[in-house]
Amino acid sequence: MSASLPALPDADRSIANRVMGCTAEAWCASPFFPKPTPSLPPPSLLPPVSSPISSPSPRLEADPPPYGISLGHRVDVSLDADGRVAIRGASDAKITAGFAGLLARGLSGLEPGDVLTVSDDVVADLGIGPSALPRSRANGFRNMLETVKKQCRLLLADGGVTAPPFPSLVVTADGVEAKGSFARAQAEYLEPAADAVDALVAELEAKKIGIVAHFYMDPQVQGVLMAAAKRYEHVFISDSLVMADAAVKMVREGGCESVCVLGVDFMSENVRAILDDAGLESAKVYRMAAEDIGCSLAEAAQDKKYYDYLAEADGVENAVHVIYINTALDTKANANAVVPTITCTSSNVVQTVLTAAAQVPGVNVFYGPDTYMGGNLAELFTMMSTWSDEDVAAVHPAHTQATIKDLLPRLRYFQDGTCMVHHMFGGDVCDAVRKYYGDAYQTAHFEVPGEMFKLAMEAKRERDMGVVGSTKNILDYVCEKIDEAVARNLPAGERLSFVLGTETGMVTSIVRAAQAKLVAAKAAGIDGIEAEIVFPVSADAVAPVAESESVALGGVAIVPGPAGGEGCSAEGGCASCPYMKMNSLDALMSVCAKIGTDAGEALLTPFEPRKYEAAEDGPSIAALGCVPILHMRDFQRDGAFSDAFVEDITTRGRAK
Repeated sequence: MSASLPALPDADRSIANRVMGCTAEAWCASPFFPKPTPSLPPPSLLPPVSSPISSPSPRLEADPPPYGISLGHRVDVSLDADGRVAIRGASDAKITAGFAGLLARGLSGLEPGDVLTVSDDVVADLGIGPSALPRSRANGFRNMLETVKKQCRLLLADGGVTAPPFPSLVVTADGVEAKGSFARAQAEYLEPAADAVDALVAELEAKKIGIVAHFYMDPQVQGVLMAAAKRYEHVFISDSLVMADAAVKMVREGGCESVCVLGVDFMSENVRAILDDAGLESAKVYRMAAEDIGCSLAEAAQDKKYYDYLAEADGVENAVHVIYINTALDTKANANAVVPTITCTSSNVVQTVLTAAAQVPGVNVFYGPDTYMGGNLAELFTMMSTWSDEDVAAVHPAHTQATIKDLLPRLRYFQDGTCMVHHMFGGDVCDAVRKYYGDAYQTAHFEVPGEMFKLAMEAKRERDMGVVGSTKNILDYVCEKIDEAVARNLPAGERLSFVLGTETGMVTSIVRAAQAKLVAAKAAGIDGIEAEIVFPVSADAVAPVAESESVALGGVAIVPGPAGGEGCSAEGGCASCPYMKMNSLDALMSVCAKIGTDAGEALLTPFEPRKYEAAEDGPSIAALGCVPILHMRDFQRDGAFSDAFVEDITTRGRAK
């Protein structure tokens, strides 16, 4: 089949034409001549391998130079002289070249719109799916098909947009290149001013202050914190799950007398409660603002609607409430009083629900408060209900297609809880991601709307080029793919593009981790690999601006939105949490300056998190709120629910 592949000249075997995700080196390109497409009926799509080769498309003369839509990505968007798709390609592996030849044979001569109707499942129809080939090889064919589809989407784009619509940061061993003003705002603080780092470290050391911060911090403070962490060990940046654990270690083992929490209020309250539970009540804990640092998701779980939702589970046999960790301790305590409750994270929620179904026959799962995460769970399990038993078991060994189908009617999720940031990853943004970045690695937090979730799941399932999970899962995935590229010793200039489907505050940690790996690779003699981090930006964050250097959707620039309080800003756009941005570097330095003096600490009283007082005749709210967390700890340690928790699930509803 590779013999039917029109040759690709060496000059066109460029990084720009590289098919991302192929285990072998493969390129896909052809010249583009803008010519009206003739009104002809569409030919058959992808004829069977055994059928005769269709009549070849007219070949181009060598004289006219190729030109077209350059994306700075892996491929060029191409048509032949008759305005129809013409595919050329090359590969360093015969089987991959054969795949390219199959695509050339089946798709050359089609109109771009017809190519988009070809299903990704065609690999199975052609007998080259995972059942016949190693998954990596089958994924290689899908990646080639996606590359061609991306070309065709661009040909059909309205307005002749010729540049990627979203800003990005390109990371190399030697530095970071920002594309667009939005990205420049993100990159500005990757290398913080030395005097700012010196001032912070001096305060922390002199006053024995520890810092725990969430990944979603403002880029300015993240840059300074990461630089400070190299000189002062008690600076910790993570997702919300382990912030309190880090604070306990800082106080108990590191001798810290105060802990500054850079996050939203439920995070600082959790740190305070866990320190108290560990017998470390003397340690001070401070937020970064005197006013509330809210969270739309955590607040949704404190609304009457949520307690009405939980009331539906009260008295239901074999009911379990799976609550997202990003909620307040009193919410967890109150919920557990109504129905047996276990916390979860975005990285373990799937395993938590499936383990409940495996250990408790006929379990009724009530998930909340994140509506998108609940919907994504239902969508994932619906997908799994069509998978083979082998594929289902790869997710959870106790399950089959039949058990997943059985679980679906007994899975409920709250309908009125969303994160204001993840809400922006909806249809319009996902359409642009699919059109312009369909061949990139897709990452999505489990909290994003269904459109972004499906896009990342499709990339993961069909092409092994996606991840859905927590902030830590996304960070680990980017690092893993860079490690794979280094291990394959990809050529200089090879660029791995990642679409960041979560809050933009993640970028500092990702860029630092990616660059560290590329620097290490360069030291080992592997140089020139690039990692591009792409920021999807809501259409609500773009507006026409004169004399702008940044081109975005439809030729408009990404600018600060009209309502900065709603999360639209040059530093974070509509993919940035306005509450998290209250944790600024100025706020941190102001709090640190007041610590250690009687007058200063008096002024910091409003900065202390809400403290759950111990009850006179029983456990405190904080202790009760920790019970669902301890259930999760047992599960994480043992891979199963504790006997006591299973007994609570199976007997409490029956008792009522």
